[in-house]
Amino acid sequence: MPVLQSTVAPVGGRIRSSVRSLPVINPDRLKTAKTLVDKAVKLRKVFSVQGPYPVIRAALWARGWVERRLPHPVQRSPTYPCVEEGDGNDGLICSYFTGKSRLVRNETTYFYWTTRRDNIDCRSLRHDQMTNHYANAGTFTTKVGLCVNLRNLQWFDTADPDTFFPRCYRLGAEDEKHAFIEDFRRTACTSLLQYVVETSIWRRDEPEGDKQKSKNSLAEELDNEEHRSVGPEIINTALHVCQEFLSVLKHSDIDVTAEIPPSVEEAQWAEFLKHYYMVVHKGKLIRGSSVFVERCQDMLTRLQAVCPQLDTDGLNNIWIIKPGAKSRGRGIMCMNHLDEILALVDTDRALTKESKWVVQKYLERPLLVHCTKFDLRQWFLVTDWNPLTIWFYKECYLRFSTQPYSTKTLDSSVHLCNNSIQKHFQPSRNRHPGLPEDNMWSCSQFRSFLQREGRETEWESVVIPGMQQAVVHALQTAQDLVEPHKASFELYGADFMLGRDLRPWLLEINASPTMACSSTVTARLCPAVQVDTLRVVLDWRTDPSAYTGGFKLIYKQAAVEVPQYLGVNLLVEGATIKRSRHYRQSFISNSPLPHQVHPEQLSQAVAEPRHKQFSQKPHAVADFPLLGKESQVKKSQMTSTCPKRETSSPPPSQTLQIHCSSPTDPTDPQRMPSPTSYTPLSATWTRNRVTM
Repeated sequence: MPVLQSTVAPVGGRIRSSVRSLPVINPDRLKTAKTLVDKAVKLRKVFSVQGPYPVIRAALWARGWVERRLPHPVQRSPTYPCVEEGDGNDGLICSYFTGKSRLVRNETTYFYWTTRRDNIDCRSLRHDQMTNHYANAGTFTTKVGLCVNLRNLQWFDTADPDTFFPRCYRLGAEDEKHAFIEDFRRTACTSLLQYVVETSIWRRDEPEGDKQKSKNSLAEELDNEEHRSVGPEIINTALHVCQEFLSVLKHSDIDVTAEIPPSVEEAQWAEFLKHYYMVVHKGKLIRGSSVFVERCQDMLTRLQAVCPQLDTDGLNNIWIIKPGAKSRGRGIMCMNHLDEILALVDTDRALTKESKWVVQKYLERPLLVHCTKFDLRQWFLVTDWNPLTIWFYKECYLRFSTQPYSTKTLDSSVHLCNNSIQKHFQPSRNRHPGLPEDNMWSCSQFRSFLQREGRETEWESVVIPGMQQAVVHALQTAQDLVEPHKASFELYGADFMLGRDLRPWLLEINASPTMACSSTVTARLCPAVQVDTLRVVLDWRTDPSAYTGGFKLIYKQAAVEVPQYLGVNLLVEGATIKRSRHYRQSFISNSPLPHQVHPEQLSQAVAEPRHKQFSQKPHAVADFPLLGKESQVKKSQMTSTCPKRETSSPPPSQTLQIHCSSPTDPTDPQRMPSPTSYTPLSATWTRNRVTM
């Protein structure tokens, strides 16, 4: 029966249908679809995608895979490869693939690609099911996890994490909070020494005319109460703290007792930081600082040998505060006052209690491109954790900030290069024309910049090896914590900054890195990295000689044999101890006077559940409280190994006597031993008593 359609008046010469027309079912097309679906099911080529990944869908369709829609489908992406409905039944690509999806709705999915790991249960996957996530990968993809686990690198490699990862602390952990406070104060001391040395160099290199102007302005500042200078004792304090730090690194403080008070008291620290802020942040002068220049330079030279981050620390003591489990730059702030940092953390007790606040030393002296800060996004792929197998992508891209770099301002438009943040700011009017309008460069464009600077060879000799080593070290420390699945894989995005010497510094590692085509650079790279990922996880697994695109295998451990877990099978076996007849008779004849116990008390005492202690009860103890004929039968069985004695039970008027080997004083009638305080080894019934 034909489908009825209601139409409205033509608008602009185009007829629109108010009721969506149903596509005509082509029997041949349906038969072909069923044939392809049956083939895909037999080859286990059924996949499910959840998230904005049209490239993954299209690439798997082209490989003959069939999509099984997940229960909660995601809204169609604007770039979804689908022809607009109403343009003709033969062009309904979406309807064609949707029809194939219906045919496999009850089949098993063998390939999952989702935005979040929680969308599926990784622990219930079969060995032949693939997913693009590993369980418990937060040990290195969160700021807290990376901060904690990189400290254990010494157990896996000889490398020092301070050479590629800025020092970092969890402010929710009390011990790390105190360590951060010490680090902030010590960094203030080293920054002050650098300030003294660098200002002396600036004055020395200043032209003569400018020097006279500086002297005149200096005299005016000294006469002005508002611009009063700071005394030289601040330099002495900084030198003393740095000397103590060097002594600690050389273990010269081992013999120092803990009772010795600190060299700088809390009140002195507060005064020192106050003067430090005045000098470095507000430009106040230090009286007589020229006398200390050589001592400051000598101390910095000694610190340089043991502090690999001294060159990047700068003068302003800036720290970056991050919520430990957020991404895309959300909640990140830069601060340079200790009291402000601690106050910010204390305002959010929930994050502090869970140790989610992370504070990290900001790299104040990065490599700049046309006076503008940037960072790098580098992809890498993990296809196995035993052996650890890491693939490194050959291309990366740079993300620029919209404003010129300066440490005098702490605004996020200057210091945070995330595209999700910078897209909300307008580029500076003084922006260099050589910078991209969309704030992104490919690595090829950056290499051209290095070539103009005469540093092109350092890309292959310094930058690439440094990034690869940082990635490997981060994964080594998390290898024992991640829950592996042999058929799974995961694509990560690592963020780096470059120092002035082009040495890369790892900032963080992101799970599910964005694949949005937000610029001309990402519009080319993001689809390519997704297609190449499928080449590695699908083609290379079955054919080691297969083409892997831009991915290069940079690290593969030797496999570690893990014994198969067979469960716990515990077994405890025991045997009763039998004593000779002669020993029992001599024991009975030589035993001291026993305690006098009424039969009712004895029955109540022995009836305690002795099975709480023993899985097998001695027969004499188990049958002791039995009465009547059953008792007589049991007693006759137990006395069968003894000399012939009368087996009649004691009269009710008689007292039943029990003897036990207990340390209790037998002369104390109040100290009756507990039935559970000793272990009877044997028992023999007599006419008037039982001896145990």
